[in-house]
Amino acid sequence: MIGKLKGIVDSYDSDFVILDVGGVGYQVHCSARTLTALPAPGNAATLSIETHVREDQIKLFGFAADSEREWFRLLQTVQGVGAKVALAVLSTLTVAELGTAIAMRDKAAVSRSPGVGAKVAERIVTELKDKAPAFAEVDAGAAHLAGALDEKRAPRPVMDAVSALVNLGYGQPQAAAAIAAAARSAGDDADTATLIRQGLKELARST
Repeated sequence: MIGKLKGIVDSYDSDFVILDVGGVGYQVHCSARTLTALPAPGNAATLSIETHVREDQIKLFGFAADSEREWFRLLQTVQGVGAKVALAVLSTLTVAELGTAIAMRDKAAVSRSPGVGAKVAERIVTELKDKAPAFAEVDAGAAHLAGALDEKRAPRPVMDAVSALVNLGYGQPQAAAAIAAAARSAGDDADTATLIRQGLKELARST
């Protein structure tokens, strides 16, 4: 199995790069994000490789980082997600954004990817929430709150405060994260108005 290739960029197409390694040109399929990050032809590049072997072909998929390759593998454990859809998701969302979307159960963010409908997005955020790598860039309180909101278990003032921020134009995950931080600062007994004020302050600090 090929795990990594280091060579010279020979040429590009819409979804793959030809990487010249010691005079052998390897066709490596990549996400649009990885292709954009690669240098111009004639320059050196290194790609983490996932090898798919079938009876009639060997296909190489390349990634700018090992973490992107791990997400590519993980996405394909979801029913209805093959290599093409996994690459589409990674073309649309960074690894950090995908991790955040899953932790926050943000189906809308995932469904922005070409070929990913509402049902597949639902399966991705549901099936990967416990399998996905640690969400280092996701606030644990925000992720917990998002789950509580999804299951209607959050206190009424919290749900009302998140709803108010969403009505002001903020996204659901952004609003949930802000109110999660506000709830920690204001305490469990905070009313809706207090949570909204604190939440807006949190949003102002993050912009």
